[in-house]
Order: sequence, then C-alpha cells, then structure tokens
Amino acid sequence: MRLRKNKLRLMMYACGAALVTLSLSLAVNMIPKAFASEETFVDIDTAAPDDNPTGSYEEEAEHFVTIHDQGNSLQIKTSAITVREVLERAEIEYAESDKVEPSLTSRIDTDDYHINIYRSRPVMIIDGIVKKRLMTASYDPKTIAGDANLTVYDGDTIERVDNSNFLEVGDLTTYKITRNGGRTITLEDTIPYSEETVQDSSLASGEKEVRTAGEDGRKEIKYRVNFVDGVEVSRELISETVVREPVNRVVAVGSKKSIAPEWAQCEKYARAAGVSDNDMYDALTLIYHESGCRVDATNAYSGAYGIPQALPGEKMAAFGSDWKTNPVTQIKWMIDYVNRRYGGWKQALEFWYCTGTCKGITKNSTWY
Repeated sequence: MRLRKNKLRLMMYACGAALVTLSLSLAVNMIPKAFASEETFVDIDTAAPDDNPTGSYEEEAEHFVTIHDQGNSLQIKTSAITVREVLERAEIEYAESDKVEPSLTSRIDTDDYHINIYRSRPVMIIDGIVKKRLMTASYDPKTIAGDANLTVYDGDTIERVDNSNFLEVGDLTTYKITRNGGRTITLEDTIPYSEETVQDSSLASGEKEVRTAGEDGRKEIKYRVNFVDGVEVSRELISETVVREPVNRVVAVGSKKSIAPEWAQCEKYARAAGVSDNDMYDALTLIYHESGCRVDATNAYSGAYGIPQALPGEKMAAFGSDWKTNPVTQIKWMIDYVNRRYGGWKQALEFWYCTGTCKGITKNSTWY
C-alpha cells in the first residue's frame, strides 16, 4: 500500500513539473523574433514585404510606434492602421489571455505611439473547496477572481498565499478568497470617451492632427445583493460614483485651402510633367474641372486628393515621394492614368462630359 502511494506521489510530481516546464517554454517562445534582434528600430513595411501578400491592409501615413513587451522595447515605422495590424506585421504573437493596451482595434493615428503587451501567467485561486487554474495578465486579485468567474462581495478578502503542496499546484501563483458574509458588491465600469473635431485653418485642407489622446473614464457601481439559501438571486442599485472623468479625444482637421493657379502657371506644370501641346487644352480643361489645378484639393466626401483627384492619394507615390505637394508629380501620375484608362486626354474629357451610357457605364453626372 505504501509503495502505491509513493508511486502516485511521484506521478503527481512529474505532472506538476511538466506543466510548469510547458508554461515556461510557451512564455519563452512567445518572445517575438523582432525582440531577439540587436536592432531597436525596424521599418516593418520594408523589412517584411511578404507579410501581406493579398494587399488587404488599408494604407495611411506612416507613424513611429514603440512596442513594449516583457521589458523589451522595439520601435518600428509602419503605415498599419490598427494595433492588431502593427503586431501582425511585426510578427509578434500574443495569447488570448495576454493583455494588449491600447486595444487591438485602436487606430494608429499619431506619431510616438506606444503599445504595451502584458503577458499572462498561470495562477490558481481558491474559494472554499473550489480551486480554479487560469492564465491571466493581471496582478490585481479582484480582477483575477473575476477572470475566474468568481464573485467577490464587499468585505471579502483575497490574499496571495504560499503553495503548501507543490505536487498539487506546481509553481503557480496562488490566491485565496476569504468570505466574510458581505451583502453588497462594488463593481467598476468604463466611461467611454467621445471624439471632438475642431477646424484649424493653419493646417492644409484634409490634413488631420490629434491634439488630445482620448482616455476612458471609470466609475464604481454599488449594489445590494439578495440571497436565498446562500445563493445570490438579485441585485439592487445603491449608488454610482465617477472615479475618473473621461478625457475626450480632440482631432484637428485642416481647413486651409490653396489658391487655384492661373491657367498659364498650370500649363507650366503640365508641360514639365510631359503633356504635349496638342493635348494641353483638353488636359487643362479636365484638370480645372476636377481640382482647379490645386495641389492640395481634397474631396470632403470621398477623400480623393490633389490635381487628378486620385483615390487614394497615395497612388501618386509611384511617381515621386513628393506626391502630396508637387503638381508636376501629380500630373505625371494623371497622364499615366488617363492614357491607361481612356486612351488619351481627349477621350478622357469626352467621357467626363458624357452622361447616360458611356463606354458601357451608366452615368448621371460628369466624372471620369
């Protein structure tokens, strides 16, 4: 009989040790390859060109983002839109139980953007005879109890305890709930921030600038709890207290508009871009219809940008990195677009004027 007990203990010890080893192995393997490099800055949009072969990402201006993960920091330059896309492009893996701040759906729309990853660890929480094991990134005992689907009432205490039986819990951090007959419960809730948009005539039309980063507020909600035979059956609201007011996110939107250049000046731009004398009248007529030859013309509805009203404007980068401000670069792109799509300036202008069915397309307005 004693031999059987010893064998059972050895088996339990081996299982516990194996679980601990597995947890540590998983934690080590979660460290992304990017952090293993000696480099502290990576342009992930050029360093990993094949991470988005489908081209499904929405593209925007590039931003500098710093990722903090387990004491390591990595600064990257990327045009990714959301936190999730940043981590995917940087090939940084995370578990569902890990905590990422800001949230994975938060938009990257400012420079010097910071992302924090809090890695989960195995813990056990004891509530009477109930013992629950879970992975959590939190170090707050009340939050850990909530993650374990355990209700903590006002007056209850949660404390960290030493592992009295290593064969049972291994190297898990252990917490114990002591019930003290509480009849109220206090919960925390988030107060979401709002977004404000302000016009700024010092910024170019269509340009955006985040002036104040939004921050959620927090409130405490207190309930009276009704029990029947020791089982909770209902709650009655007692009070709501705002602990921290939310801070609204303020985004400045540029309203400054450039002045349309004279025909002669626009002709100089077009000639420098390669428009021939034979095409000049048709080209300038189309250009003035679309944008007034304004290099920063922005369609408030669609976001089409520049002299050719390219959508998105980033398409023009194929003809120069100065596509936002250089009229010659923009018209070079427009020449290529007009020739490929319509076969020339004259045909493009005819299509612009055409209404009804034109080239197999039903139009109810002038556009090209």
